[in-house]
Amino acid sequence: MASIRGMEPDLLHGVTDAVATVVLHHPAKRNAMTAAMWAALPPLLDTLAADPAVRALVLTGAGGTFCAGADISTLLGSPQEAQELAGRAEEALAAFPKPTLAAIRGHCVGGGAQLAAACDLRFAEDGARFGVTPAKLGIVYPSGATRRLVSLVGPATAKYLLFSGELIDTERALRTGLVDEVLPVDGLDERIAEFTRVLVSRSGLTQAAAKEFANGRTDRDAHWSAQARGSGDTGEGVAAFLERREPRFTWTTSV
Repeated sequence: MASIRGMEPDLLHGVTDAVATVVLHHPAKRNAMTAAMWAALPPLLDTLAADPAVRALVLTGAGGTFCAGADISTLLGSPQEAQELAGRAEEALAAFPKPTLAAIRGHCVGGGAQLAAACDLRFAEDGARFGVTPAKLGIVYPSGATRRLVSLVGPATAKYLLFSGELIDTERALRTGLVDEVLPVDGLDERIAEFTRVLVSRSGLTQAAAKEFANGRTDRDAHWSAQARGSGDTGEGVAAFLERREPRFTWTTSV
């Protein structure tokens, strides 16, 4: 993991056992995203996506909170530019070609919820709080982020969150589909480690194709059929099943 530079806002990252971890680090403001942090996320994701050693990515926050949103001080000069930076970071995260998982503690609010929703999966520690808060600031939430939120929680809950800016607890977040699992306090790290081991043991070919299809890309059947024929993953998976052993998948994405 890149070294922590005091209390300065930063994106920390490291790769262990094929899992990249990106840590939102701005402890003085509960990991609120500065303009520089928003701008740094897309090129960092590009680098990690191109690394064949990376099979999955975990996004989390430093300390006891995920992300309290955008650093409001960065909105004072050019709120439109700040929103554009946030939108580009969100879309870069959503487009990451390998499985992504948000590990959430504490507050996941505003821009933090925007980033969490852009991940494929969200695991939260019990007691976390979630909110989509542009109505508190008079900000128009981007259409792409709104559609992504609706796809997770449905129109009614998305409107509740967007219209009110109210925070919801982990029980409601789980019930509405905003999070996939809720873990007991101090159980999140262990579950993330366990689940990412599962992810990196599975076929990257299957995951990459499934991610595209689930995200609405409907014109790539021929591409993925060709990838499957040339990958060897299907033959390895069947052989491993018949031989009652763990498969050793070798396909890697190209970006």
